[in-house]
Amino acid sequence: MNASNSAPVTAGSSPGARGGWLRAWSVAAGGVLACTAVLAQPPAPAAVPASASAPLATIEQKCAPLASPGLRPATGQHLAKSPPAMAYPAKGVPFIDNVYGTCVVRMTEHDKEPPKGYARNDYSRRQPFNADDSRFLVSAQDGTWHLYDARTAEYVSQLRGLAGDAEPQWHPTNPDLLYYLPNSGIGMTLMSINVRTGESRQVADFSTRLKALWPSAGSAWTRSEGSPSADGRYWAFLVDSTDWQGLGLFTYDLAENRILAAYDLKSHGKGRPDHLSMSLSGKYVVVSWLDGPTAFTRDFKQPLKLQAKSEHSDLALTEDGDDAYVAIDYDSGGGPVFMTNLRTGVRTNLFDTYVRKTATALHVSGRASKRPGWVLVSTYGEGGAGGQQWLHGKLLAVQLKANPAIHNLGFHRSVRNGGWTSPVASVNRDFTRVAFNSNWGNGSATDINAYLMVLPPSMLR
Repeated sequence: MNASNSAPVTAGSSPGARGGWLRAWSVAAGGVLACTAVLAQPPAPAAVPASASAPLATIEQKCAPLASPGLRPATGQHLAKSPPAMAYPAKGVPFIDNVYGTCVVRMTEHDKEPPKGYARNDYSRRQPFNADDSRFLVSAQDGTWHLYDARTAEYVSQLRGLAGDAEPQWHPTNPDLLYYLPNSGIGMTLMSINVRTGESRQVADFSTRLKALWPSAGSAWTRSEGSPSADGRYWAFLVDSTDWQGLGLFTYDLAENRILAAYDLKSHGKGRPDHLSMSLSGKYVVVSWLDGPTAFTRDFKQPLKLQAKSEHSDLALTEDGDDAYVAIDYDSGGGPVFMTNLRTGVRTNLFDTYVRKTATALHVSGRASKRPGWVLVSTYGEGGAGGQQWLHGKLLAVQLKANPAIHNLGFHRSVRNGGWTSPVASVNRDFTRVAFNSNWGNGSATDINAYLMVLPPSMLR
């Protein structure tokens, strides 16, 4: 999170981490985004009926005749003019990006389907696709969570039990299983839901163990931007008091139902962090304090400060399998996107964002655990005297090495109007699907749908 655009926000009984940031950002931009109450929980989802005729064609099947064989979008710092206008796409009908040739489909239709207000991919640091890429997770403005068929774009169901900052995380191998928290971690439990049957169960109860460490403990969460290790075994959480004061941090082994280590904020002279997350290998926990994100081994030893301020970032794997922190550094010359190897501490700049007197905001997604050595970058909110530059308004596949290969995947066409309009693109595990959000140029703050971009497995070479 960009510290210059953020401020602690407490609203009601359960302040959302990114909700707080979005409110603070939109106020700074002159707008207002109000919190909305969570709707009552729906009945258990009914099974999706089988088609009476032939099965629906998949998105990949529809994309195949449209895309060029051996597609490889323009590479490097490719400057294209603002994209030519395209009609608002129909839901479920693939089309080709008219600049870079990738196949894209609108997945949601929030004005006709159950998601109310908007239907968005939640965040760049969250994996939206389940283990076999058959389901796609969508968040709505009313705080509800919804499931779509990622192969056909059909609406499936509202997820009962998930509300607000539920921090859903897909099981790494079981496509039907989704972990989640009570809203903002209140109650200090970890839950799971079978998305096929709608049945939920408690996976872990931290309350007694955490109150033994911090008697005023009331919630355990990551403040919405953390993830477990790629294998789902190791987790990290922030513990808040019942009045939302940061108390401490802990790491957790799900396989053994064991708290591995605890870190008391007060005794270390540290404040409540913006968020925290396990690395993909599970060897490290990265705590994003606004005065400097810091990586620790999972026992909270060997601290490594990663940059001076917390900015938009994600964790990823290098081609060699090392954990990396990938972020933007607005305070260095050129405003570089960079990576730091968490094992060696070596920092490598990837590309500059201050180009010809312009600047841009961006998000990073390192969720491609089965395609190490690459991250997805989505840029937005660009400005400056130099006008349109090569990286502006785009989705980019960026290699994690010095002088990286860069694939220009396409323009997201979302016109900035407050935090919800950010594309916050996220990538699936093998980098063959990209999810992003867009108002498709209409400038609306809430008329936002989720889109899917299909990439050939051979593209990243």
